[in-house]
Amino acid sequence: MSADVWKGILIPFLGTSLGAGCVYFMKEQLHRNVQRGLTGFAAGVMVAASIWSLLIPALEESAGLGAWAFLPAVIGFWGGILFLLLLDELIPHLHLNSDEPEGPHTHLAKTTMLLLAVTRTNNRGGMAGGRKNPGYVTKPTEFTMGSALVLSLGIAIQNFPEGAIISLPLKAGGMGRHKAFLGGVLSGAVEPIAAAGAILASRIIGHLLPYFLSFAAGAMLYVVVEEMIPEMSEGEHSNVGVLTFALGFTVMMTLDVALG
Repeated sequence: MSADVWKGILIPFLGTSLGAGCVYFMKEQLHRNVQRGLTGFAAGVMVAASIWSLLIPALEESAGLGAWAFLPAVIGFWGGILFLLLLDELIPHLHLNSDEPEGPHTHLAKTTMLLLAVTRTNNRGGMAGGRKNPGYVTKPTEFTMGSALVLSLGIAIQNFPEGAIISLPLKAGGMGRHKAFLGGVLSGAVEPIAAAGAILASRIIGHLLPYFLSFAAGAMLYVVVEEMIPEMSEGEHSNVGVLTFALGFTVMMTLDVALG
């Protein structure tokens, strides 16, 4: 793989790592409205990326099917939805600001289940980055490196608060700063692994690229609707999440159209 492709794989991981680094200059957990704002912004980025970076290219790639051009996108999209639903059922995890674990019954610590929740979510980010970069690898005339890097940058932006959301509670729970930082970093380690795997697979079955792109879009939107929108809206009423959602959406849309 080229250096540009490796950049596309590692940029989202860097976003998580930078977020985890908040343990070194923040004494307390993020304020509730700050959490709402960052979560809303990340959700907006993910929705825009799902549309402009994944679903629209999937439909364009299937244009040769004529009236049935929608079919690969629909199949792949539902594949992503059902895959995340399966992970929800198989992996014990805990959502932010919740004391009720989901998934199989377990005796794991609260911080461990929160870590599993973010790791599960980051697997989605790795799939998304790993789906767009294969487009550049297999069809560089149709998928520019710029569009792949824009998606990676968008995922990195929404990974930053996730890294902080993991590392800060770990430190607040009594863990040392270095270990808390490492916990946040490790939550994003699955992303480059998933992305590299998707790229390697695309070299063999590149004709399935529309399914890969829409699969990643389905997985991303599942996370937005099932986790991020409830998190940015829970508790006392606030419009912060809605406004930052709109901001994240327009920023990602602008980047994708202008640079993609």
